[in-house]
Amino acid sequence: MMKRYSKEIYVVLLAALSLALFAMYIPGLESVGAFVTPPVALFLGLAFAVFCGEAYPRFNKRFSKLLLQYSVVGLGFGMNIEASLQSGREGMIATVVSVFGTIALGWLIGRKLLKNNRNISYLVSSGTAICGGSAIAAVGPVIKADESEMSVALGTVFILNAVALFIFPPIGRMLGLDDVQFGTWAAIAIHDTSSVVGAGAAYSEAALEVATTIKLTRALWIIPVTLVTAVLFRSKGNKITVPWFILWFVVAMLLNTYLLDAVPSVGATINSVARKCLIVTMFLIGASLSPAVIRQVGLKPLLQGVLLWVVISVGSLLFIIR
Repeated sequence: MMKRYSKEIYVVLLAALSLALFAMYIPGLESVGAFVTPPVALFLGLAFAVFCGEAYPRFNKRFSKLLLQYSVVGLGFGMNIEASLQSGREGMIATVVSVFGTIALGWLIGRKLLKNNRNISYLVSSGTAICGGSAIAAVGPVIKADESEMSVALGTVFILNAVALFIFPPIGRMLGLDDVQFGTWAAIAIHDTSSVVGAGAAYSEAALEVATTIKLTRALWIIPVTLVTAVLFRSKGNKITVPWFILWFVVAMLLNTYLLDAVPSVGATINSVARKCLIVTMFLIGASLSPAVIRQVGLKPLLQGVLLWVVISVGSLLFIIR
């Protein structure tokens, strides 16, 4: 019955969520959307996907991608670039060291241990090493991965992202991680920018700033990794996808630091709206993770993703708290 009306339910949920979040800008209704956090929005999306299936999959996929990118740029208007670079310096060093090591380890687990498909092994490893879906989308055409291989790799990353958003903040608090430590850990160990930002926001303002800065710095490694991939897989003439929203994020930070410091309310307002849009993005991502997507992933690719994720999460955590 619910699947029969999935489109109508999707529209109602998305509208209600958006209205609740943006009601805070209406006098007297500031507390209406206080309960809607990134994990709550993701859980709501997941529940919809499980009971209703997918509704408007093309719209959901495209709009979630665009909304995430605009939200990330908007977050830049709430950050000071000098403070962010200073607090995230150690994490950036760890990021540079870990990128190619993660790809190599993932290839070893996927190809040698689990005997996974070559392309799927490399896509899952690249997505874990850099920035999840964005890395997979960039590397996929270079290694000539087909649509099914891309879907399996993306599904693996989406599942682990959903898990990470729920479990990382409680683990961080249980271990007593400070804001910089948690932000660094989340940026290195969580795949997609959306879940990194969501986990950081659930932890603290300072953790969000560190996590976002380090994650987007990590995402820039899409370019050299894609070039190395083209050499390793002997691919020529393939176009490299540049994540331009990362550069606009840096521009937003520069504007906020050196131009809008005299009128901080402007940057604060843009940043606030971006946070609300990010929560809506969490719902859209959850709504994409239907049982059909989970079944398509299969056990072995998911096992590769989990094993690699556990190694990277534990290894980076030990490095950070050493």
